[in-house]
Amino acid sequence: MLPQIVRQAMPSEPEADGCPANVHPLLWRIYRSRGIGDAQELERELGALIPPDQMAGLDAAVAELAAAVEGGRRILVIGDFDADGATSCALAVLALRAFGHQDVDFLVPNRFEFGYGLTPEIVEVASARAPDVIVTVDNGVSSVDGVAAAKALGWRVVVTDHHLAGAVLPDADALVNPNLEGNPFPSKALAGVGVIFYVLVGLRGHLRATRWFERKAIAMPNMADLLDLVALGTVADVVPLDHNNRILVHQGLLRIRSGRCRPGITALLQIAGRNPARAGSADMGFAVGPRLNAAGRIDDMTLGIDCLLTDDADEAHRLASELDRLNRERRSIEEDMKAQAEAMLTDWAPDDGGELPWGLCLYRHDWHQGVIGILASRIKERYHRPVIAFAAAGDGVLKGSARSIPGLHIRDVLDEVAARDPALLQKFGGHAMAAGMSIAQSGFDSFARLFDEVVRLHLCDDDLRAVIRSDGPVPEVALNLDTARAIHDGGPWGQGFSEPIFDDHFEVVSSRVVGRKHWKLVVRPVAGTQTIDAIAFNAVEFLPTVPDRIHAAYRLDQNEWQGRLSLQLRFEHLEEAAQ
Repeated sequence: MLPQIVRQAMPSEPEADGCPANVHPLLWRIYRSRGIGDAQELERELGALIPPDQMAGLDAAVAELAAAVEGGRRILVIGDFDADGATSCALAVLALRAFGHQDVDFLVPNRFEFGYGLTPEIVEVASARAPDVIVTVDNGVSSVDGVAAAKALGWRVVVTDHHLAGAVLPDADALVNPNLEGNPFPSKALAGVGVIFYVLVGLRGHLRATRWFERKAIAMPNMADLLDLVALGTVADVVPLDHNNRILVHQGLLRIRSGRCRPGITALLQIAGRNPARAGSADMGFAVGPRLNAAGRIDDMTLGIDCLLTDDADEAHRLASELDRLNRERRSIEEDMKAQAEAMLTDWAPDDGGELPWGLCLYRHDWHQGVIGILASRIKERYHRPVIAFAAAGDGVLKGSARSIPGLHIRDVLDEVAARDPALLQKFGGHAMAAGMSIAQSGFDSFARLFDEVVRLHLCDDDLRAVIRSDGPVPEVALNLDTARAIHDGGPWGQGFSEPIFDDHFEVVSSRVVGRKHWKLVVRPVAGTQTIDAIAFNAVEFLPTVPDRIHAAYRLDQNEWQGRLSLQLRFEHLEEAAQ
């Protein structure tokens, strides 16, 4: 079923709505449609950040870390194997070293051997390093047994996380998570890297107050210098870009564009063919993030963290090249798995007459455990329904990765499945739009049936049709590079603060296939006179020929070629227009 283009309500008179003098009128209308009611909500300076003292648990974490730094205790950071976990690890290590504490190291569980989080098994591995203090980043709120195992060895444990908690909390010495019940911190959307950033800002404040830097003759570090890592981790983890996160991401992007960032981020941008001087949130989400994630999906996230930690540009380029190679390998695996999944769906013939389940579970014994999350995303995008892709994890266990659609909280669905049949799910956790779980291989069919049953209780037919929410057409007078630049600079855009998508009817002047699967076009608005270049990525499969007249949803893009910028429409969806 084709997506439906729906135009969202837009204020019609920007001047009457108090458009600031320095904001493009079209951009102000877009801000207003996204709930911005006051120009102060557009403030992106660091002074507008929520103060650290509003975060419950932060004082206890600062006290633990200050005692470790001042007492010369060995700190071991335990991270996650995705981009948020990698940036969180790098941030913690770099900041603690900048504070004058050199006895700090990190450990990331290999997803294929240990799975996610601070488990008793990873505690056993960590014991070889004899830490005094464990700091979890982007994990730990569900690590009840792992924290207990660490405490039994006499270690202090500081948990920093942003995931939703289970019924029982770990008995950590400090626990910082804005999503814990009763935590008054106004922004619940912080990524894991945002949480540890706040903790470290609090720690620097404590060390400054105790004159630590003066006593050790250390220059007090500027925490803003690490915001490039915060920007990358926040965007790559697809958390909502509320006002606080927009400030963090914007400030990080400013540093990346000015060349004041980690050599590894610069190298990853360059190897992806992106210009660091013009880097935006899309570059973090679609170029840097996937290459960093490839380490955790295919090999070991230690490689990605090393890339972020190194100060040597040549070493950063070498590591970025290896990450790029792993990402190409990941793409190849993903393409094979997607073709296999599509074949399954083509042959689907359940008892209800061939209708696909509303909650879709897919499994093959040879699927790659590190790629099932991407596969679930691809199938979800194609069929617009919640999807869980499973891979064998050994010992009769399947690991699953779930992706949901708007209006369905996937972790709540799993909660309901577990309540209806407690024996099916061995463990699970996640967010509204993504989750992970383990089930017995023998229980796959039962789980798939129950998952579909629960999903059907929460969705209706209309929910299964994708909706593209458009900001309407761009007036021809504004259809230019200046408007595209204003929109690019008016972000950061992302989850919960979507980049503007427009729609209009166009006459197709010319079209040709590039890269075997993309349409390169020249179009003219039906109601206009100018011709404009356009690109429709990955559209050939769905639209083998381009009609003379189309209805398209598009973004305004700045196309860079041989150092020159020009306006380009990036078509997100196109279909034949009624004559």
